Amino acid sequence: MSDPRQEELARVYANRFDAVTGYRLRVWGVLVRSFFQRFVPGGAVVLDLGCGYGEFINTVRAGAKFGMDLNPKTRDNLDATVRFLQQDCSTRWPLGDGELDLVFTSNFFEHLPDKTALGLTLEQVFRCLRPGGRLIAMGPNIKYTGGRYWDFWDHYLPLTETSLSEGLVVRGFEIEECQGRFLPYTMVGARQYPLWCVAAYLRVPFLWRWKGEQFLVVARKPI
Repeated sequence: MSDPRQEELARVYANRFDAVTGYRLRVWGVLVRSFFQRFVPGGAVVLDLGCGYGEFINTVRAGAKFGMDLNPKTRDNLDATVRFLQQDCSTRWPLGDGELDLVFTSNFFEHLPDKTALGLTLEQVFRCLRPGGRLIAMGPNIKYTGGRYWDFWDHYLPLTETSLSEGLVVRGFEIEECQGRFLPYTMVGARQYPLWCVAAYLRVPFLWRWKGEQFLVVARKPI
């Protein structure tokens, strides 16, 4: 029997993203090359949590790549070099202790049903990261999006950079970077800026304070 959650996910994401897929891929190419690639050691084992259309994990250079998502259609978006893990992220991951160097997640935690599910997920992240490994998490910051946070059908869990950081610390992580304002809220229904503008924005943190409505948290598993 098919899982109705998976069927709804597929419909929601097709409705939301199909019209902007090409632009999103190009933007993520800039984001990875200009900002996120520096967090990835040579030969690193990387997992993209809630990998969706695969924009990050397909683009990043790494020694081994995993993508985790509940949506079965995600498999169709991933390169052959990415191993797809289709599962509920709050259940035990089919990975060994300390197997990963980096877990990346973007605009995913807000889709979890509650903080219990988020806590269980963070425990799996901690278990599977090697000592010194990192979690990079981005997501809409309820402090700055206000009521627009709820404009998406599948948003359940409101977070800030402070609340997420606290949840990470109590599970043993060390916070390396915590930005309340990073990227703009969403590309859905927004103006499609030239890619040079995206690259310039990343180089000027002053602009983050003006336009950023997503947090960025980088946490590290102690050595």
